Amino acid sequence: MGSQVNTRDKRDGAAVDLLDQTEALYKEVAGELAMALQGVRRGELAEARAAVQAVKDLRTAFHLVMEERSRVEKLRKQLAGAAAGRAAALDFDAARAEIGRRLARLRDAGRC
Repeated sequence: MGSQVNTRDKRDGAAVDLLDQTEALYKEVAGELAMALQGVRRGELAEARAAVQAVKDLRTAFHLVMEERSRVEKLRKQLAGAAAGRAAALDFDAARAEIGRRLARLRDAGRC
């Protein structure tokens, strides 16, 4: 069971790393777009092609970021659900023990 948790942690870490890389790419392409737009405003029409390509790249990077965020959130929910499931099992064990103690007291009280 421990190896499964380690594998999940590694996957979650890999997803977070990829998310960080994708966000960095997004920022880089956004910067390129801003520079290309400045060139277009100065009348440098050759920069229009770069601006169009930057918009395409930005859209692709945006989709990558959103997909990766969804994956990370899904992994976090799975890990939280697994942890909650373990906590619930422990609560049932404690409740069962408490019921046993109370029944024992009732039995002892009935004998008096």
